[in-house]
Amino acid sequence: MSELSVNHLLGIKYLNNDDINLIFETADHFKEVINRPIKKVPSLRDITIANLFFENSTRTRLSFELAEKRLSADVVNFSAASSSVKKGETLIDTVNNILSMKVDMVVMRHPNPGAGVFLSRHVDASIVNAGDGAHEHPTQALLDSYSIRERLGDVGGKKVVIVGDILHSRVALSNIFALKLQGAEVRVCGPKTLLPTYIEKLGVKVETNLKKALEWCDVANMLRVQNERMEISYFPSTREYTQQFGVNKKLLESLDKEIVIMHPGPINRGVEITSDVADSDQAIILDQVQNGVAVRMAVIYLLASKIKR
Repeated sequence: MSELSVNHLLGIKYLNNDDINLIFETADHFKEVINRPIKKVPSLRDITIANLFFENSTRTRLSFELAEKRLSADVVNFSAASSSVKKGETLIDTVNNILSMKVDMVVMRHPNPGAGVFLSRHVDASIVNAGDGAHEHPTQALLDSYSIRERLGDVGGKKVVIVGDILHSRVALSNIFALKLQGAEVRVCGPKTLLPTYIEKLGVKVETNLKKALEWCDVANMLRVQNERMEISYFPSTREYTQQFGVNKKLLESLDKEIVIMHPGPINRGVEITSDVADSDQAIILDQVQNGVAVRMAVIYLLASKIKR
């Protein structure tokens, strides 16, 4: 297979396994490129990409911007916090204004679930979902799977536990879709108040005991508690959360095997994981960051190759 089955990257649930393999093979090539002395390729010299971030983001926005520039695309950055959106402009008006500048692709983060799908139906550009509310964050799930594949050789057959605030996490949902699609076993672990009621319908088992979850898994993906998405308190205190669901070196050393630790960032050090875990050889957190650029280059490159000129 030499091209994606989709014209947009709106969510993992719209992809098939061949799409994921193609993205990973392309990312392998780009990873080799970004480790060269000259890190740019002229692949997208005639493509203009607009980054629309209606929510604050540092790591994802920088990762996309770097990926676009490594591919030699022209990049337009748009931050809603300082834009006409504050004056009441609608999403379609905003995007149509940007598209009238002849933009080929839009990378968008938006607080509303489904914003990317809505946009893809109304504008003539390729849309990449960089996170929509608590719904999906497909490129994060892809780079997470890519990082597991790099460390453990394959995703299929691996046991992955996602720990923490599953309820508010778009990373968790996209990861569940991506891991299941590739044949991994997935469990979730966290306070019952932070686990969605529908979670088992996704073919995922729930484990409320962190030590048991870690003894079972090959990989633990630690999520932060998303306080900014909470209007009420879901657990008594941060201290109590850390005692029950935080990973420290002592807990890791008590296991009878070595597991891989992941985190999509930003890390609340001392809450979901301690610094000595985050900075240990078992953690592939910095690999995830580096792989994020290669995977996003692959996604942008593959989507751009489908744009009809």
